[in-house]
Amino acid sequence: MHLFDQAIALAPLAEGRWQGRTSPDYANLVGPYGGILSACLMNAVLSDTRAAGDPVSITVNFCAAVPEGGYEIATRQIRAGKYLQHWSVELVSGGQICTTASIILAHRGADYSHQPVTAPVVPPAGECDLLDMAPMPMGWLHRYDFRFVEGPPPLSGLPAGGQGPARSVNWVADKPVRPLDHLSLTSLSDSFLLRLFHVRGTMVPMGTVSMTTHFIATGEEIAEQGTAPVLGVADAIRFHGNFHDQHMQLWSASGKLLASGTQVVWFKQ
Repeated sequence: MHLFDQAIALAPLAEGRWQGRTSPDYANLVGPYGGILSACLMNAVLSDTRAAGDPVSITVNFCAAVPEGGYEIATRQIRAGKYLQHWSVELVSGGQICTTASIILAHRGADYSHQPVTAPVVPPAGECDLLDMAPMPMGWLHRYDFRFVEGPPPLSGLPAGGQGPARSVNWVADKPVRPLDHLSLTSLSDSFLLRLFHVRGTMVPMGTVSMTTHFIATGEEIAEQGTAPVLGVADAIRFHGNFHDQHMQLWSASGKLLASGTQVVWFKQ
């Protein structure tokens, strides 16, 4: 079983209740990587026998760090209509709610399609250098291959008083490779280092408070991607009052927008 699938594996406890366990392969500085937690929450909903349709959106609120070890996920169907389902999800560990999510599933059609924005023009992934993440202690960074076209993270720091760009463009793929699906795309939506680190080049206390991902592509388009890297674009608009925004896009190798999303990030100093 792929390391990703091991990390998101859940055991059913009862209807709407699941048992999971943290994975050291996707550890962050404090607790698990947010992308893997989001994928676990999505996996719980998609594994529920009441689920129908494909993911359209997920909003995850990170309330507290998830301790190492076991945790429980509770899925609650808020409303189910002809086309849409709304779900509420909670992850509990150590007797406290650590993560909550709102997930929307839908039956999708092909009535109308228009993409007014085009993917960035970049070299193919095979022509871009692989970024060495060895200096970074977070386990999850070693579960992806990163090939930056623009704005690589300043792993060795920045000159005193200097600031780097908030925008980055990079190819990213699971390591080892894995066919893309809604679960791995959920995790990939959080695979961008926080923009504050790109701009300042230092690891001050910071963390995502809330993250939303919209799945623009259909399940068929996601499956067409196979194991090929996806192109990620991330940027921020303002850093102010202990918070900054962060927005992202994930593109297929053929130029189709797969997902877009936003985060709000807390930081200190």
